[in-house]
Amino acid sequence: MRGSSSYGDRDRDRGRDRGPRFGSSRVAPPPPKKFGNPGDRLRKKKWDLDQLPKFEKNFYSEHPEIHHISQYEVDEYRRKREITVRGSGCPKPVTNFHQAQFPQYVMDVLLEQNFKEPTAIQSQGFPLALSGRDMVGIAQTGSGKTLAVRDPHLQPTAIENSHTQVCIPSLMSHFYSFRYPQQYLLPAIVHINHQPYLERGDGPICLVLAPTRELAQQVQQVAYDYGKSSRIKSTCVYGGAPKGPQIRDLERGVEICIATPGRLIDFLEAGKTNLRRCTYLVLDEADRMLDMGFEPQIRKIVDQIRPDRQTLMWSATWPKEVRQLAEDFLHDYVQINIGALELSANHNILQIVDVCMENEKDNKLIQLMEEIMAEKENKTIIFVETKKRCDELTRRMRRDGWPAMCIHGDKSQPERDWVLSEFRSGKAPILIATDVASRGLGMF
Repeated sequence: MRGSSSYGDRDRDRGRDRGPRFGSSRVAPPPPKKFGNPGDRLRKKKWDLDQLPKFEKNFYSEHPEIHHISQYEVDEYRRKREITVRGSGCPKPVTNFHQAQFPQYVMDVLLEQNFKEPTAIQSQGFPLALSGRDMVGIAQTGSGKTLAVRDPHLQPTAIENSHTQVCIPSLMSHFYSFRYPQQYLLPAIVHINHQPYLERGDGPICLVLAPTRELAQQVQQVAYDYGKSSRIKSTCVYGGAPKGPQIRDLERGVEICIATPGRLIDFLEAGKTNLRRCTYLVLDEADRMLDMGFEPQIRKIVDQIRPDRQTLMWSATWPKEVRQLAEDFLHDYVQINIGALELSANHNILQIVDVCMENEKDNKLIQLMEEIMAEKENKTIIFVETKKRCDELTRRMRRDGWPAMCIHGDKSQPERDWVLSEFRSGKAPILIATDVASRGLGMF
């Protein structure tokens, strides 16, 4: 499909409705109507599936080793790894990467990254995603929705709010270094390589919606690493950064677009991209996106995508709002759950809760930091409730000689990137952050 550029329309609009510049009594026309909410100018598309080009989305072939596994063995494997499956026709889980029968270009990258075996969510999710089914993956944060490498130097995390201080030392391998290949990107690459090449004016084939720019950037880095062997192009679209480079990427054509909902809505309304070619949709951290109030934008975006797409939804929790989203967007889906459905802490992480008075927090924090920083290689993340508190605590700690830096929503994107780079390298081993970074920051 070919789309049309909006530049010509924009140029033509410059000459419309211009009244005399000086000295005329002619009344100027009223200003154009402003739309109050993001996406108001987008109209729900009426899809005729008979007229749409057909596409393939089932690429899974069961490995002989898996074929000979009995149902009893499958049930026992799921029980040991705390995998619960809801829905019909779910493939058997794989216990090794080669059993998923990824193409060689994917296996080469896995071997290069030295990954040994799939996590629980991957062992069941890979064959399901490759088979073209819609799916919901629910796994507590840190349970291995992603392939990852442990960072042994990332130690305790302190979380503050107005009443309590919570200290969470990670004693297990559930904080990771910054390169996370997302579970859904490997099947996405296979999906893309089976579709026709992009033509001029085409939008992305794979769309990943993420709640924050930090997560979007993380996913884009992995998409680049895993897609370069297939010459798959990707871009990251998020607010707080210049639009020009993002628009240029979209206009040149990308197979994978990772986006936060607000900025993508802006580009769709402006005609800078379209979703006519999108056949693989991912909603990452769906519960977090709803918490941040993105549901109206998500619905506007999904209305622009053909209904016979493949949709994958990932979430750490399963409240009724997320369940409703799944019912509305997914068709005949399979739900994979790792652990309990109820919201709970990750039991693989030792969590120490210290409830104290407001005037005790600073002294307790300094005592804790002295213990942590006794080992030079340690890194620490301190989460606080407000941006003001984030700045105040950073200034106080730096005044007292602590190598601390902070990140929150009022920081510019270059500044946030620089702070994360300093933290990642260990030059600034103490990071103070608001909840803008509360998920997925452990990879640093």
